[in-house]
Amino acid sequence: MERYGMTIPFDGIALHAQRDLVVELADLGYTDVWSSEANGADGFTPLALASAWAPSLRLGSAIVPAFTRGPATLAQCVASLADAAPGRFVFGVGTSSNVIVERWNDIPFEEPYRKTRDVVRFLRRALTGDKVTEDFDTFSVKGFKLGVVPEQQPRILVAALREGMLRLAGREGDGAIINWLSADDVRQVVPHVHAGGEGKEVVARIFVAPTEDRDAVLALGRYAIAAYLTVPVYAEFHRWLGRGDLLTPMWEAWAAGDRKAALAAIPESLVDELIVNGSPEACREHIGRYMDNGVTCPAIAVLNFGGGDITQIVRDLAPQ
Repeated sequence: MERYGMTIPFDGIALHAQRDLVVELADLGYTDVWSSEANGADGFTPLALASAWAPSLRLGSAIVPAFTRGPATLAQCVASLADAAPGRFVFGVGTSSNVIVERWNDIPFEEPYRKTRDVVRFLRRALTGDKVTEDFDTFSVKGFKLGVVPEQQPRILVAALREGMLRLAGREGDGAIINWLSADDVRQVVPHVHAGGEGKEVVARIFVAPTEDRDAVLALGRYAIAAYLTVPVYAEFHRWLGRGDLLTPMWEAWAAGDRKAALAAIPESLVDELIVNGSPEACREHIGRYMDNGVTCPAIAVLNFGGGDITQIVRDLAPQ
């Protein structure tokens, strides 16, 4: 089936007040809801609520950091949601960033590739109910055995940017979660995932600003791009994608502390590539290009730059 997802929870609405909107997602033809985990809601609670409110929806995390929970605690979280929603939970895990891991959680952001790989390997064993005693490269587990074993093993997707993580996602995961890339960039990314075998998923978090307020799109879009693409992991990703020369003026101004010049250095064309914007029809067409180029499930993340009613936005962006 063709999948089409929305990011939850919605900003500016209390978690307990989102039931009707989540239920409507299913009625509108959305197949998935995807959470994230940065400085808002955790990655599991919104999905647990959605699992009860809208039992037809698939639930996914995009993503939960590999660093910020101990291995056993993470296994418990994943197993609990997989047990609550059998066959409907997809666990997305990734390195996150030095900002979230190191600056906010006071955890060294070291060997992110190996850490994510080791977490995937540990979860594969732990979620089956095996007793795990093993020294992984980045942590050790001594005698852990899950008390809640899911009836169906959840799929595990790996958040990936460059070639190494993309290939890890295809080789040891069930696919990849990608973000902050253009529809055309997808063609550069997906072959590395599919090198790991057939049947791999490619879920893309796609930032969508459904408004024709051009000034708002450019001003707020540049701000969002600068906030992300100055983070080292995303900067290296866009160098790999071939945008080094394009983004160097922004990076240099940002490093010099000149935020105004950094924002001004972001080309208008890049805003349009990385942030889907315009009329609902234009947005749906643009999202479709991601799918045409190899994304198996878009996970729409609404950027409400126009200050519109979120219920109407959800309706406007629904699959047609």
